[in-house]
Amino acid sequence: MIRKSLLSTACASLAGLAVLAGCAANHPAPAPADNHGWIKDEVADSYVFGYPLVLMQTSRTAAVGDDGTQPGQAPVNTLRHEQAQPPVGAANPPTPNVDTLDSHGWLDLSAEPVVVTLPDARGRYLGARALDMWSNVIWSTGADANPRTGSAKAQTIAFVAPGWDGKLPKNVQRVDASSANVWLSVRIQSNGPRDLTAVKKLQRLIRVVPLSVYTGDARGSSMAAHGGPADTAPEAAPAAQVAALDANAYFTQLADALRDNPPSPDDPHAVKILADLGVKPGEPVKLPDGAADAIAAGLADGRARVAAVPANALTANGWSWLGDDIGHYSNDYALRAYAAYAQPGSGTKDDEVRPTVTIDSDGQALNGANRYVIHFDAKALPPVRAFWTITPYTTDGALADTDEARRSISSHDRLRHNRDGSVDIYVSANSPGKVRASNWLPTPRSDFKLVMRLYAPKPQATDGSWQPPAVERQ
Repeated sequence: MIRKSLLSTACASLAGLAVLAGCAANHPAPAPADNHGWIKDEVADSYVFGYPLVLMQTSRTAAVGDDGTQPGQAPVNTLRHEQAQPPVGAANPPTPNVDTLDSHGWLDLSAEPVVVTLPDARGRYLGARALDMWSNVIWSTGADANPRTGSAKAQTIAFVAPGWDGKLPKNVQRVDASSANVWLSVRIQSNGPRDLTAVKKLQRLIRVVPLSVYTGDARGSSMAAHGGPADTAPEAAPAAQVAALDANAYFTQLADALRDNPPSPDDPHAVKILADLGVKPGEPVKLPDGAADAIAAGLADGRARVAAVPANALTANGWSWLGDDIGHYSNDYALRAYAAYAQPGSGTKDDEVRPTVTIDSDGQALNGANRYVIHFDAKALPPVRAFWTITPYTTDGALADTDEARRSISSHDRLRHNRDGSVDIYVSANSPGKVRASNWLPTPRSDFKLVMRLYAPKPQATDGSWQPPAVERQ
């Protein structure tokens, strides 16, 4: 750390006590500099670095608790299946998905590997991913999915904790985790209320069991907690819980989580900064004394940086989205923290792409008082192997509270094409008329944002060669 001299450069270059005394007489000594600037910066840097781990730990506690028996919870090594789409007004989690029914579970690999079996979805999109406690994707179905449908093939995977050296049965793929805790998500395409029975049947075919149960060496069965997310959600989403933590509580949670979830070997500098601040794995936190203002300022800066779109995100026509590096972050802490904050559970570039827009082509906030159109040229529709959707949300991430049944528009809808093959999506709170009704996306009557989801995207969706079109006000 370079520290500035309290003397000016001119004075420091003179020699002799008499000269220094004269210099001091002509130039009164400045007030002592605030030497806590480094604390502010290191608190902010450390907040960004540790955010995914603290968020994942908070999410795990909310989902599992002590034994997974409370409403909205499920035991470890158990999948909790969504049974209905989120209701209007649900903002927990933010920007809830209305395109799939999801199954989530926390795996505990400390005693033995956990085996996951995925069924054949028979042409329906089914995507799965597993994340470590730092929100890195350690396995997903995206890269090996069916090239035409983007759906996962039937397969069996065993998630293994570090140091396990046993043998797995034949035809069971081994996935080595970086710690004993893994978050698993399986998403199955849902085509509306009439399709739920078929989706639930597939959910029941997903199996999650310890290795000893899979091989028959122990008795047991896979279980599934039921109920949609709306009636069992915690009082505050994990992101809101983390945002409410003061510095001492935040870094205490980080120190506790670091004990069982060590950072990557590529993170020595970040670990050293934490140690400088008095944050060490499994030890009581001792933040610097007499620096409350600097710590508070660093905490505020860290929160703002986590929520800010990183410089290396892709942007075009008002939309922003994460590209090729999503899911595999290395030491890009800003990208990793933003992905955890804005898109919790993000997969890789082969799993899903999620462009978001809040402004029209003139830079004005999207608002339901206006009418908009999104024009896709015939050869510029979202490039996917599976399907794409566009969903409107309020600015805080809640589903649009409209009188219309449609909550999103997708490539599965019977969209009306123009003569040249292009497609116009009409975005407004009020109906654009009977002729345009098939392409109408209802919105809130207030400010809103649009989230486009590309399931099993093609490479041009993440390398920047494809761009979503602007939202044009009519």
